Amino acid sequence: MIAHSQLAPLPNELPFEVISKTIGQGAYACIKKGRVPGNHLVFAVKFIHKQFALRHGNVTKKQLDMEITLHKYLGSHANIVQFFQSGENVDWKWIAMELAEGGDLFDKIESDLGVGQDIAHVYFTQLISAVAYMHSKGVGHRDIKPENILLSSEGNLKIADFGLATLFNYSGQRKTCKSSCGSPPYTAPEVLLCTPTTAKQGMGYYADQVDVWSCGVVLFVLLVGNTPWDEPKAGSYEYDEYVATGGYPDDELWHRLPQETLSLLRGMMHVDPNTRFSLKNVRTHPWVTRQNPHMTQEGKVYDPVNLATEMFGKIHIDFSQAAETPRASQQPSQDAMDIDIGDSQRLSASQVETPTAEIMFDWETRPSLTSIRASQHGVVIPSSLDDQLAEDPALSQFAPSSIIPLSLTQAARKFGDILPSHSMTRFVSTWPIDSLLPVLASALQNSGAPVAEPQSQANSDAAVWIKIRTLDDRKCPLKGDVVIERIRTAENIEIVQVVFIKAKGDPVQWRRFFKRVVIHCGSAVWRPEGQ
Repeated sequence: MIAHSQLAPLPNELPFEVISKTIGQGAYACIKKGRVPGNHLVFAVKFIHKQFALRHGNVTKKQLDMEITLHKYLGSHANIVQFFQSGENVDWKWIAMELAEGGDLFDKIESDLGVGQDIAHVYFTQLISAVAYMHSKGVGHRDIKPENILLSSEGNLKIADFGLATLFNYSGQRKTCKSSCGSPPYTAPEVLLCTPTTAKQGMGYYADQVDVWSCGVVLFVLLVGNTPWDEPKAGSYEYDEYVATGGYPDDELWHRLPQETLSLLRGMMHVDPNTRFSLKNVRTHPWVTRQNPHMTQEGKVYDPVNLATEMFGKIHIDFSQAAETPRASQQPSQDAMDIDIGDSQRLSASQVETPTAEIMFDWETRPSLTSIRASQHGVVIPSSLDDQLAEDPALSQFAPSSIIPLSLTQAARKFGDILPSHSMTRFVSTWPIDSLLPVLASALQNSGAPVAEPQSQANSDAAVWIKIRTLDDRKCPLKGDVVIERIRTAENIEIVQVVFIKAKGDPVQWRRFFKRVVIHCGSAVWRPEGQ
């Protein structure tokens, strides 16, 4: 695997200036913020290294060109990340697009819990609105999953990433797709049955029917905080039971849902694509057409602060529970899918790295208690600092009950004031860093990501950087970084901040992995005083 630091430098001659480091990173692309000089509009810029993508990303030049063509063709829709401009040089393609300032939707959803019926209804309605618009223009997304669902600054949904999109209907002529792609937990069964042999025989699937299935899985995750299976394929226990029972599996996740919701899900996830719900069926279903106090008649979030506050109330880590043991990691099947599973690093393999100038991490997009570094070891934490930490939403999740501080809700004016765009997967510790590191290494080991015990230098302010390479509970790649750094607060007290940064994988699964590690760390994690 080629490191990003080995790639050609980003193009210098651009019609905008890059104003920050990376805000997103994939196998062959990175997303940065950009701004036209003299213009206050800030947007996202996706840079794709062409040679790397063609050699290691299992994509073709036609696919790279198609992503730009279809994204531009879609034009403007309230729930789709808007295309602005594109360009390229010898090494790079770039796409300037709307910046989804609210961050990832599913980063703000508690694993194994979900967001409840009303909030799920808001985001599902917006998702279906966007997909219906795409289909009306003949475009199928084919990769609808949490990683590609973002939020605006007001908490409204935005579909992103058209790398696997296709034009399935042109001038009234409907065509089938013959390539297997997408993410196994979210894609439809007919996609997994698509092989080179079936493609030669002229067999395929319709992209719009696949999108309906994927939207159904997304709704399921919104409601319960987990996917229904690892992949919709024979051999998957949960899927086999779903098929054998005709959509009535004896599974706790399904039993938690009311009948009206279940009828919608079963219709959208009907195994036979020809009898599966169409988008018209979906949009006229009673669960979809019902009134929602969180949504305006135009389909937007009615009160972003109230919605964010209700979502925040479900984000919580319960230290009284025993740390969850992950399922044994299994190798993905050899006929795995082109993009998401076509990865050269399949085994759990985490390692400690020394940060370099080329490492792509956006220090500007996450909260920092101070900009002053320190090398002294921790001392007693004053109550004033406890109060300061307790008002950080990311740290309030460690209290016995997830109650957002009243001072924060009173001052909140927008969605991001309650649920910021940066990740909630971080914690702080008052332990000396040399005491914390072996505990963290053990926690990673027990959470399915073995790593050699990281070492720190007592007199160094450099961050310790651990690269995570593992498989999640659904046997899909889960990649990211754990960054451990000393910071000194305004009270001149040193604490340690540990940030989990997802690079690839399902956000709900990344949240589950983070919770496991945190619970294994136990008393090393700072919690609100007296709670």
